[in-house]
Amino acid sequence: MNAKYWQRGETLDYTPSEAVESGAVVSLGTRIGIAGTDIAANEQGQVHVEGVFELTKDTSVEIALGAAVYYNAAGDVITTASSGNVPAGYAVQAAAQTSATVLVKLLG
Repeated sequence: MNAKYWQRGETLDYTPSEAVESGAVVSLGTRIGIAGTDIAANEQGQVHVEGVFELTKDTSVEIALGAAVYYNAAGDVITTASSGNVPAGYAVQAAAQTSATVLVKLLG
């Protein structure tokens, strides 16, 4: 096999079926990305798949430093519950139950 360099991989090309706002979480099936800019429906844009992002947290859970976290699309929040949710990455800072946000290192 002969590999051909395509792109760095910190952002990936993404074409949504519906418009996506800059900063929105995008489910990529087995992980998430963050829209780098507004992306029009059926137009190619970029989503970040590496980095640390401040994301909205489920305020019914406390999240420990280093805990695996998941994206709950129905609630549009980050949680620690894996069942039915998309792997997002891990918490790079502890977040109290009452915290509205959590810092997440995306799965690379």
